[in-house]
Amino acid sequence: MFKFPRLATWLMPGLSIKRWIGIASAGLTLVFVGAALILNLQPITMVIDFLKFLARIFPAHISGPIALSVGLILSYLGLRRAYATVKAALQQEGRDSDLLEALYRQNKLIHGPRIVAIGGGTGLSTMLRGLKKYTSNITAIVTVGDDGGSSGRLREEQSIIPPGDIRNCIAALADEEQLITELFQYRFKTGSGLIGHSFGNLFLAAMCHITGDMYSAIKGSSKVLNICGQVLPSTLENINLAAEMDDGTVVIGESLIPQAKGKIKRLKCIPESPKTLPEVVDSLHHAELIILGPGSLYTSVMPNLLIKEIAEAVSRSKAPKLYIANIMTQPGETDGYSVGDHLAAILDHCPYPNMINGVVVNNWLPEQLLEKYLSHGYKPVELDRERCISLGVQVVEKLLVDESEHSVVRHNPAQLARAIIHWFKREYNSKLKLAPSPLPPPTDTEPPAPPAVDLDIPPTTASAQ
Repeated sequence: MFKFPRLATWLMPGLSIKRWIGIASAGLTLVFVGAALILNLQPITMVIDFLKFLARIFPAHISGPIALSVGLILSYLGLRRAYATVKAALQQEGRDSDLLEALYRQNKLIHGPRIVAIGGGTGLSTMLRGLKKYTSNITAIVTVGDDGGSSGRLREEQSIIPPGDIRNCIAALADEEQLITELFQYRFKTGSGLIGHSFGNLFLAAMCHITGDMYSAIKGSSKVLNICGQVLPSTLENINLAAEMDDGTVVIGESLIPQAKGKIKRLKCIPESPKTLPEVVDSLHHAELIILGPGSLYTSVMPNLLIKEIAEAVSRSKAPKLYIANIMTQPGETDGYSVGDHLAAILDHCPYPNMINGVVVNNWLPEQLLEKYLSHGYKPVELDRERCISLGVQVVEKLLVDESEHSVVRHNPAQLARAIIHWFKREYNSKLKLAPSPLPPPTDTEPPAPPAVDLDIPPTTASAQ
């Protein structure tokens, strides 16, 4: 029995397969015609003569329906067998999904907006899990200032940039996200030298030594895991963060800054002028949307913007810039900060125009968790709308927390991504001129979670990066 409704789905737009089948068919036809002409077989005349011969034997009222029926049957059988073959291959690889839906979804993702997300910590990876449902053109620019936990140990012992935040982003964008996340996040609980290390950190460290540098290791790992988009370190240099406090003391080290329990006056990078990768600048140059955060203000988001080339590229890009405000303040880092304070801190450290156009703010918290957070020194980040507007930033309030989570306050990946894409389409998609202003070529360049990192869970459940 013919299943015409099912076959008709092959005709729906957006699959990007019909055009190539048509081109291939036209090419094969021309090959046969060309070969016949070279052999002086006069294919058109031969076909006409053959049809005339058939017409003498089989009248048109008989030959026509026969030819039509045979053509339809062959087309149906061919498409059905091709569909079954490709679907069987997908199922064999563990992707038990509808082929047509997969092709349609993949094509839509390929043509999704070019998004660059800048940050670090688990907040960034949480957001990436939601964004990859809308586009495969994602670039995550990740901070490399971490000096604590497993990442800090590998940084010191293996002389590599810390892999923890990079690991989280690769796992979030991986094709088999759940399995890869569980594998990469697994921490060894026994073993001399292994205890405390995560498998993902060790994997990236090993890849770094095999390929020669962390950039090549990330590219190789991303290819093996078939990630959606790309992950780039903000720099390959071994940097440290230094925070100048209000009382004049200077605290050096990302992990030590929150422990100082002081008010941060100025954040600096050691060395002061690290070089970024040309790929980082290029991704910002071609971005259609640039996102800052979510994550710890001074230890996840800001370190990337302290790199002059990155800050300048963000400023010059014509893409809209959206800041994702944290849900809760972070003790020792952003005590008492409002949304406007977060924005002002970024603009103060990055004296360039056009750095932030909008901010997404969570507008609801579960009361049963609020007391738990308040007892650990966390407070909701309050929205001071008028100050945000005075800074030239549009405010977007949305429900961003995971309502199904009853133990921690964290961003819901789907809701956060939906808010971002809705803002992008509503406010800017119809207005954007996608070709950004030219950037000068780079010179002398070389190629939810722990609250101490991104304020997503209480300190009692934090784990070392």
